[in-house]
Amino acid sequence: MKRKLPLAALILAVILLGFPALSAAQEKAPPNVPQAPAPAPPAATTPPSPTAEAPAPTPDPKQVLQQMCDFLKNQQQFSFKAEVTDDRVYAGGRKLQYGLDVEAFFRRPDKLRINGDGDVESKQLIFDGKTLTLYDKDNNHYATLEIAGDIDAALDKAGKEYGLHVGLAELGANRLAEHATQGLTNALYVGESKVRGVPCHHLAFDKENVHYQLWVDAGDKPLLRKVVVTQKKLPSTPQWTAHFSDWNFAPQLADNLFTFTPPEGAQKIKFMPVKKAEAPAPKGAKPKKKGGKS
Repeated sequence: MKRKLPLAALILAVILLGFPALSAAQEKAPPNVPQAPAPAPPAATTPPSPTAEAPAPTPDPKQVLQQMCDFLKNQQQFSFKAEVTDDRVYAGGRKLQYGLDVEAFFRRPDKLRINGDGDVESKQLIFDGKTLTLYDKDNNHYATLEIAGDIDAALDKAGKEYGLHVGLAELGANRLAEHATQGLTNALYVGESKVRGVPCHHLAFDKENVHYQLWVDAGDKPLLRKVVVTQKKLPSTPQWTAHFSDWNFAPQLADNLFTFTPPEGAQKIKFMPVKKAEAPAPKGAKPKKKGGKS
């Protein structure tokens, strides 16, 4: 990967000026003949001093991230495709990489659909403004949540109450920038590089548990071109990577695209809520004795 870094120092051009040598001997003029005045030496000219171009300031990674999020937030509807690779860790800390092809469709404020077909799983996530549905194509079963509100409300409830986090769904959330920057411990502008031939801003961010890198299109539209998420605290630090393509901000999205119709023989199951951790006993509290009065 080629990186263009700011110049470390200015290059100064040094120009040496040459002057004509003066003769040590002078011819004497004949007597009674006026001597012509000596010609004046040519005026020395000072060349213009070279001006070195000041290096361009390094972009602020948080500002580039904010521009990307604001651009998506201002789109009433959009779609894209993504090629995803996901590391799976098995015996001895070894890693295997699996693929997933994703199609995503968003219509604000309350419609989304994510289709994923991959090596180890094929699922669909659909929200129509009232019901969030997750369909498992491989096992032909589905689960639903009744949620009234926008895309943010649906994703928040699914994540907090049921532990459901679907990659790339948050790109349609109004609070995308808030989610992306919450809990940041470090931000870095790496430089400019290309993703499949497209010049991009390469950004890197750290949170407590994850390190993630973004490649944002350096052209007129700050489109997301690539994401790499590294799970820092999981064994063998697995990575999740997505390459984006086919961005469309004027798609023809039919209403029934966001309506789930169960396929023949599909079984409806229930989402399992996340178990709330029990509060620890206060310090100094004595356990109750079994039997008798407490």
